[in-house]
Amino acid sequence: MQGHVRHDSRTFAPMKNQQLKKIANTIRGLAIDGVEAANSGHPGMPLGMADVAAVLWTEFLKHNPANPHWADRDRFVLSAGHGSMLIYSLLHLYGYDLPLDELKNFRQWGSQTAGHPEYGHAPGVETTTGPLGQGISSAVGMALAEKQLAARFNKGPYKVVDHHTYVIASDGDLQEGISHEACSFAGHNRLSKLIVLYDDNNISIDGETHLSFSENVLKRFSAYGWNVQRIDGHNYDAIRAAITLAQASDKPSIIACRTIIGFGSPNKAGSEESHGAPLGKEEAVLTKKKLGLPTDQSFFIGAEVSKMARKAGADSAKAERKWQELLGKYQAARPELAAAFQACLRAEVSAEALAIPEFPAGKMATRIASGKVLDFIAGKIPALVGGSADLTPSNKTFAKGQTPFSIKNPAGRYIHYGVREHGMAAIMNGMALHGGVIPYSGTFFVFTDYMRPSMRLAALMGIRVIYVLTHDSIGLGEDGPTHQPIEHLASLRAMPNLSLIRPMDANETAVAWKMALTRTDGPTGLILTRQNLPNYDRPALGMGAAEEARKGGYVLTEDKDFKVLLLATGSEVEIAVNAKALLNQKGIGVRVVSMPSTDVFDRQPAAYRELVLPTRCRARVAVEAGASLGWYKYVGLDGAVVGLDHFGASAPYELLYEKFGLTAANVAQKAQELVAG
Repeated sequence: MQGHVRHDSRTFAPMKNQQLKKIANTIRGLAIDGVEAANSGHPGMPLGMADVAAVLWTEFLKHNPANPHWADRDRFVLSAGHGSMLIYSLLHLYGYDLPLDELKNFRQWGSQTAGHPEYGHAPGVETTTGPLGQGISSAVGMALAEKQLAARFNKGPYKVVDHHTYVIASDGDLQEGISHEACSFAGHNRLSKLIVLYDDNNISIDGETHLSFSENVLKRFSAYGWNVQRIDGHNYDAIRAAITLAQASDKPSIIACRTIIGFGSPNKAGSEESHGAPLGKEEAVLTKKKLGLPTDQSFFIGAEVSKMARKAGADSAKAERKWQELLGKYQAARPELAAAFQACLRAEVSAEALAIPEFPAGKMATRIASGKVLDFIAGKIPALVGGSADLTPSNKTFAKGQTPFSIKNPAGRYIHYGVREHGMAAIMNGMALHGGVIPYSGTFFVFTDYMRPSMRLAALMGIRVIYVLTHDSIGLGEDGPTHQPIEHLASLRAMPNLSLIRPMDANETAVAWKMALTRTDGPTGLILTRQNLPNYDRPALGMGAAEEARKGGYVLTEDKDFKVLLLATGSEVEIAVNAKALLNQKGIGVRVVSMPSTDVFDRQPAAYRELVLPTRCRARVAVEAGASLGWYKYVGLDGAVVGLDHFGASAPYELLYEKFGLTAANVAQKAQELVAG
């Protein structure tokens, strides 16, 4: 290829192919040695994609190893996360703070080099990958955030948001259903800054991919609306030319790089034997010999390679200095816009946005209350970007003042995800990881069945993502058991670092939104009703303030000498309040505890938890329109749980509650039996 490669504000002189080959083979050697040292790992993909990675990182990637969080860096996602020694080798070679000792400690306790790349462990790892399909789908979210922010903030000559998202993806990534959802979305929205380098090696764990996979991938992606290319993934000129063409496209791009898995291995190249196990001592020596690497040294990095890679990283870092100069001019020329841009980068939530007016007494579904909260906050939080999986009218997620994101309106702050719940959840992860965006989206609570793997990764990474999950129980009524979540609360409560909040009324819903917006170390699910719930005049009734919901559980109402504790969440708090009235008629004192978030309550000091649920009161009944699993932690083995350990039915919700025993009379009866016993 003649001339220079142009990329944004950088200009690269293409490196000689022999030099690139030395870098690629060094990457291969590091991957071999890391896997051999751990006696565990996946050498095949790093050996196969080392040439592609060397070209990308040396001649195209815009980044600053000294500042991995620079806002306008290119994002690099290793979706084929099993080949993690590839990214660890790249990060070390190009100057990130990842010492060689970390590569030597691959997959070991306390190392930064986990078996699959983990966000927050090693600098430069943009997202946790390994579950196939997740990386490429999250990358769609990164490209979406880039396009949306660029449309909002790039004015005139000031392109303060202008970068690419590069992905290395495998056959497995493209087989997983989530990638179909996300890539279809990317094509529809012409996310042209997304470039996928597909490791097209025809091998998976079971053997050759033709055992289960025979579709024409490029025709599929062409149908999605992508720019498609096919190249020899070991030909440096072809790699360089393909990435250059992809950068110039007005569509997302996929480059099928025909590679040989385990490249260089005399006996295992091209075979599934090199995929997920060490090459073995003898084969490692033979492979290094074939690649021209020293066979008597482990983790070898020649001085020339080290100098070339570090220089490429340092040259790339100059782009940030130019960007900082541009940002300074932008702030001078467009101060208000620049201030909003910086507020987005900080994911700022102002005190003004959190000053949500109190709801008056009356009746309102918590999904309706959530919509009204969004109407209030959306214009006050520049980073807030919403959406729904084709359930906008039901989820009430489209706030006043928002406009839909589209090809014609890329600055829009409301995303129509279509019926793509799993893709939506992963895209939201990518948006949050990209920065500048606080994403929220809606669907029916039951459809978290489709979202769960991406929700788990959000929890694992500790990122701020907000799920608006409506139609939260049998209270949705006639749609029937297919749409009535039963086990979902218990199941998702078992997920570490996912916070679930099921508010009892409109004012607890407002508090739930405040909690979700101010939580920065993990995702939050707002579990909301279809049916109307009472919004009590709390001061008049002597009830606890809704702000107490911030503690996860609190005393809503009580009698002076209570003998019974009634615990409830969401729509069942009304049942507990009504049961208290029935018990009071029989002379039994009651404390009602609203517990919108068990995980938040569990994090409170022991003294507070004892204050709310005093050990002395052992007559306890929990009521929730969901599985009883988990509630015995709070009521004890001697307590009672009025819940649902079976599927629902199709009928008006009032009748369902009656037929399934979710009534004040039944709760009062259970409590009376405990007091008598």
